[in-house]
Amino acid sequence: MDQLNFSGKGVLITGGASGIGRATADLFVARGARVAISDIDESKTKTAVLELGNEHVAAPGDVANEGSVSEICTAAKAGLGTIDVLVNCAGVSDTVLPTLEQDIDQWQKIIDINLTGTYLTCRAVAPDMLEKGTGAIVNISSIAGLVGLPYRNAYTASKHGVAGITKTLAGEWGQHGIRVNAVSPGYVLTPMVQNLIDTGKLDPKMLQRRTPLGRLAAPEEVGNAMMFLASPLASYINGAVIPIDGGYTAYGAAAPAVDII
Repeated sequence: MDQLNFSGKGVLITGGASGIGRATADLFVARGARVAISDIDESKTKTAVLELGNEHVAAPGDVANEGSVSEICTAAKAGLGTIDVLVNCAGVSDTVLPTLEQDIDQWQKIIDINLTGTYLTCRAVAPDMLEKGTGAIVNISSIAGLVGLPYRNAYTASKHGVAGITKTLAGEWGQHGIRVNAVSPGYVLTPMVQNLIDTGKLDPKMLQRRTPLGRLAAPEEVGNAMMFLASPLASYINGAVIPIDGGYTAYGAAAPAVDII
């Protein structure tokens, strides 16, 4: 039996129109799942679903808004028939500024999307999963959920929060057959990270030198880990927050991990 076969399963992926979310959608589809993509950009959401195929579902919306999350999950369930797996990829980066120059409205926006959005979507899919007695939820934290990133307070706080919510929900819902886990990606070549590189807020060579594997991740490398956590292969993994960072958070020496010119 292929334990990475998701035939007959319905998978809701927030933030699924681009980056890690889109790569993860492609992986689940390749393994037989029917996928509902949610993203705040309605046009990109519909385009992504058209590219995946007619059997998949567009469920655009704003994960930071409780009413919108309810509509997302209703549309996903109506189109798929069931939500067996929730993958929370929706998120935004922040401005890289000294703390005293940070804007409180920007702080709140990041908390609302990254942290509250994860909480709301988990809560919205839970009743059906609890009734069925089975389900898998995979959230995206970050290396910023494991260590502190100076000048990035809101992002770091939100991703620590995602790690915390993952653990509390795993403890609450595990006895009812719902596994809740998270991945903590390092620097992944997504449009969000590329924008930080293009605007001079991240130095890719410095990141490569700091990472023992000597490179940034591809989105599908994170997606593969998320698909594994949603599968029967991970049947006894619950409440885990797994770094997908090329060894970034494990490395503690003062010197660069690798020599890159």
